Amino acid sequence: MPVTLKDVANRAGVSTSAVSRTFTDGASVSEKMRVKVETAASELGYAPNALASSLTTGRTKLIGLVSNNFHNPIFLEVFDLFTRKLQDRGLRPLLMNLSGEPDAVTAVRRLQQYSVDGVIVASSTLSPEFSKAFRDAGVSVVNSFGRFSTEPEVHVVGVDNSECGRMAGRELVRRGYKSVALLGGPETATSTQDRFRGFSQELAKHPEIAYSHSFASDYSFDAGRAEMQRLIKRGYLAEAYFCGDDVLSIGALSALADAGLNVPEDIGIIGFNDMEMARWQNINLSTIGQPIAQIISASVDLIVEMLDDPERAPEVRLFPCNMVERGTLRPLRDAANTQ
Repeated sequence: MPVTLKDVANRAGVSTSAVSRTFTDGASVSEKMRVKVETAASELGYAPNALASSLTTGRTKLIGLVSNNFHNPIFLEVFDLFTRKLQDRGLRPLLMNLSGEPDAVTAVRRLQQYSVDGVIVASSTLSPEFSKAFRDAGVSVVNSFGRFSTEPEVHVVGVDNSECGRMAGRELVRRGYKSVALLGGPETATSTQDRFRGFSQELAKHPEIAYSHSFASDYSFDAGRAEMQRLIKRGYLAEAYFCGDDVLSIGALSALADAGLNVPEDIGIIGFNDMEMARWQNINLSTIGQPIAQIISASVDLIVEMLDDPERAPEVRLFPCNMVERGTLRPLRDAANTQ
């Protein structure tokens, strides 16, 4: 039989209410009483019932972790870090998959059924309306990997995707490519729009370099492969591509290999994210590294702070990206020889 609160009280020689207070956050209990109860609980192997505790405190400690595009392996890293960080803070993640979910109101209603204390929307492709819908419903919300704004309506943690696009453009210019292109993710995603904007702004400074762009249907291997196959079939390829995500890049690499083209000798590729797979020796992808661990830590910090102060004004926390040098771009020494 499971050990009950009454069993602990009998072992410690105290009342059941004393045991209850000991395991209730913020409740008043003396240090002597706490030690006595915790010792008895440890000896009996007792663990407090989290659901029962929520009836007393009014808090479930459940944090909705909302995302979409589960086809992208980067989310395995994202969810691993998020769940561990939340659990380390005494919170319980409740994962919600919004792939193909067009209705923000339905998403809010589903999570409200579980009485979540807060929500982290971990997506760069979900419309900002999803985060706003949670806010409007009175739920504390943080949009991780969200869109930068000087006047945020909800808390946003992420990167300046426009600046990351400019960074990719500068890198291709620096390596001496004379024709470059963007192979972006879904055109409706704000991350795609911002990376496209920054990349275009940077290339506009170099009219001597031919520039084009296209978009994949999704942030996925299949979508990246299909779009590169379409470009190959068209009969004209740029010398180098900025793919708006590592998994798009890997799909593009697959299509190029099938077409008998070598990377980086024939075509250069630069990705975005620096996901674990990008580091594999057989992929060895040059990419723009997104500081995922920092974004997740800051997001968890913010949601914890909001639980104590739900009315705090929305803020944006941005982290810089960095260039990760590997093997899918022309080496700089070769670029110098092309100048």
